[in-house]
Parts: sequence; structure tokens; C-alpha cells
Amino acid sequence: MALETEIKMSLPAGAARRLPAHRLLADSKPLRQQLVNTYYDTADLRLQRKRLAVRYRQKGSEWLLTVKSDAPSPGGLAQRREWEVASQPGEFDFSHVDNMKLRRFLESVTFDLVPVFTTDFIRSLWILTPQDGTRIEVALDRGKIIAGERSDPICEVELELLEGSVDELFAAAVALQADLPLHPEGASKAERGYRLAAEKALAPVRATNATLEMGMTSIAVFRSTAFSCLGQLQGNERGVRETDAPEFIHQARVAMRRLRSAIRLWRPLLPADYVSNFDPRWRTLANQLGDTRNWDVFITEILPPISKAFPEHSDIRRLENEARTHLTACRKQARAAMTSPDYSRLLLEFTAASVALVESKKPPIAGFAPRSLNKRAKRVAALATETRDSNPEARHALRVALKRLRYALEFFAPLFPARRMQRYHQSAAGLLELLGQMNDIVVAEQLAMQALPGHHSDLVRAWLAGRSDLMLGQLGPLLGEFLRHQPPWEHG
Repeated sequence: MALETEIKMSLPAGAARRLPAHRLLADSKPLRQQLVNTYYDTADLRLQRKRLAVRYRQKGSEWLLTVKSDAPSPGGLAQRREWEVASQPGEFDFSHVDNMKLRRFLESVTFDLVPVFTTDFIRSLWILTPQDGTRIEVALDRGKIIAGERSDPICEVELELLEGSVDELFAAAVALQADLPLHPEGASKAERGYRLAAEKALAPVRATNATLEMGMTSIAVFRSTAFSCLGQLQGNERGVRETDAPEFIHQARVAMRRLRSAIRLWRPLLPADYVSNFDPRWRTLANQLGDTRNWDVFITEILPPISKAFPEHSDIRRLENEARTHLTACRKQARAAMTSPDYSRLLLEFTAASVALVESKKPPIAGFAPRSLNKRAKRVAALATETRDSNPEARHALRVALKRLRYALEFFAPLFPARRMQRYHQSAAGLLELLGQMNDIVVAEQLAMQALPGHHSDLVRAWLAGRSDLMLGQLGPLLGEFLRHQPPWEHG
């Protein structure tokens, strides 16, 4: 088995001709070859569910049978297991797979394998040797993915580490990105091919638990958590750029909030320059999407019941029109942020810096996790005593602290008894939902005054004030219920 380590980045077709002239590549002539790859799976896509890819590659007169894991590629970085051997199409001989459990599975489905999609592209290939002991393959792939009558273009750059350190691989990628509009991609050709074959529409990607395994250091758990957040963020990129669906913006912001919470949670163990570099940059990007989310909530959740109550009121109709105008402008800004070179650089640089973090056996995650959770729980308990009145600032501070606690609970959930953690998490989630709704009311009042200055927003603000009073009556009981739950990490 080989471990394939590569960085995958997309490139606009119009910029592809600039790559061979880059200073890293200009002194060598590329090797060009056509690669035609047919990917196979069972009719019920058992390989895809296991995140496996089986393909036959035609390279000139040679045929190669490849088995590889199709793991996520946070920040463009893919580290995949790969087994490859010369073979002939139709001869699914998996004897070269040295993982016996995987081999038995592949042999059990051999007779059910059918072609699902094909990739057909021209690869231009360079070998970089930046120093002794380092070899990096740079490939420009241009072609298409084909599934039945449908196709999707390919124009991407892959940097594969043949020999040397991952640091050198990232250094080459950063050098190329400095002069070319390269964007780290989270989806492999196989993932794109499956999506094309299934004619799957874009769907928002929600948070998933990071991988926690026995023996992982605290920094390794942080890295896994951060990369899980990047996967959620990149999974929503296209939805933000190409659609008006509010949920893509929402989930992209959730991913960045979770990522910043992870950085703050692990801050005592992280280099100071890592935190000071990346935390403000992620905050800036999240803020660039924030106004769009606020107007989305205002239009889809706040305005409908008001419009229903006052269907003929001229101020309400005017407010709806003004709100949509503001949303259109904000959505344009959000799309610009998610397509900017700054965002592409942030993804690559953050991934490189996270991979380079030095690991230590101390403190063990079993000790670091409960200490971190205790700190956040005490902060929430202290703020809870300040929110039993109608102070919006105190409620906002509690909401922020509670979110950070909830994210920490999710990050560390596999370390504690599931049933106790679930009860505690549900109690926190109920309180957080109410605080979120109350915050939406506060933001909506500000937006209403922005869209309709002066007395024209009086009706809306009066309605919102009534809703706020109703919610305030629910706050005390939910606070009390949450504070009565014993934290699950205190059970040992």
C-alpha cells in the first residue's frame, strides 16, 4: 500500500496557460499524456458509501487497476491509501491489496461492479526538486468528467509529494498560488463524478464529528476538529457562490464559528502567532457573510408573520421591498468574499500551518477536555445570573458563551458517556435556541430601522417588542433547567 499525499487546487480555464510560464516550471518541458479513467461501483454504490474508489486507467497502451480511499480533502490536502497494479479492463484481481479486510470486501463485490462515470483529461506533468531529498509532481489536468449524457469540466492543478516533507509540498503550492488564481478544492474527481452520475443537486453540508482515536494527542484532536470544520465550510462554497438558498450561507458561517471556537478552545496549546494570524482572518470572513445571514433571517422568518397580520399595510410592503434590496447587495458581497484570492490563500495557509503544528503527549486529551469544558461551563453559569432581566447585551454575552460550550461539547463528545452528554447537550440546545430567537428580534429591530428610518418602522418594532416580552417569560425556566443538569464530564 502507498500513502498518496497531494494538494488539489482548481484553476480558471483562462488562467491555465499561465501555469507553464511560472518561475517554478518555466525551465522544464512538461510531459503530456491523455488519461482516461473509468470508475466502477455496485448498483447500490457500496464502494461510495465506504469512501472507496476503484478505477481502470488507460495511459497510452498501458492499463492500471487502482483502488484508493476517497478521503475528504480539507484545504485541498488529500492523504489517501492507494493500491495500483498493471492489469486489463474487466480483470478485477485485487490480490495486490494488502489490507485483508478491504481485499475480502472487494472480492465479495467483484461480480457486481459496473462502470459509473469516466474522467478524460490531458495531463501536463512537471517534476520539482527544490532541494536534495525532495521531489514533487506538479500536474495540470484539463478535460472533463462524463456520466451518461452529462459532463463537467476539469481544470485543476495537483501537487503530489513523491519524496520529502509535507512542508515542502505546501511551500510549492503557496509559491504557485502567489502568482495564479488557485483555489484549494475539497472534492476529488471521484466525488464530483458520483455527484454528476446521480444528478444530485447542491445540498447544504452540516457539521460532522471529527475523528477521535485512542492515543491521539491533544494537538492531533485539534487538527482533526479544525479539518472537519474546513470540510463543512468548503462543502457549502458552491452553494454560496451559485445559489440564493439561505442555508448555504448559514452553514458556512456555522463552520467558521466552530473553527474559531476550536482555535480558542485549544489556544493554551497553540503557538501565539498561529492564533494571532488566523483567528482575526476567520472572523473577518465570517463577518463578510454575517449581513447576508441577518437579512435572510429577517425576510424568511421575521417578516412573514408580520405580513400575515398586516397584509395591506403600506409600511410593511415597503419594508419587504427594502429588505430584499439590502439582501441582494449583501449576497453580492458574500459571494465576492467566497471567491476572493484572500479566501483561497487563507484556506491553503491555514491548512499548511495546522499540519505543521508540533505534537506533544502532554497534556493528554483525557485531562485537557474536562478542564476546558469546566472553564466554559463556569463562564456560562456566571453569565446566566446576569440575564434574568431584559438586558440584550447580557443575553448576547450568554449566548456567545453557551455556543462556545456547545461546540466544545460536540468536539469532545466521544470522550464521555453518550447518554449523559446527550441530556446535557439537549438542555443547552433548548436554551441556546431561545437566546438565538431573542437575538434575531434585536437584530430585526436594527434592520427595520435601517430599511425604514423614522416612524415608518414603528409598527414592526412594536410587534417585535411584543414577541421579545413573550420570549423573556420563557427564559427563566430554561435557565434554571440548564443549570440543574450536572455536567457529564464530572462523572469520571
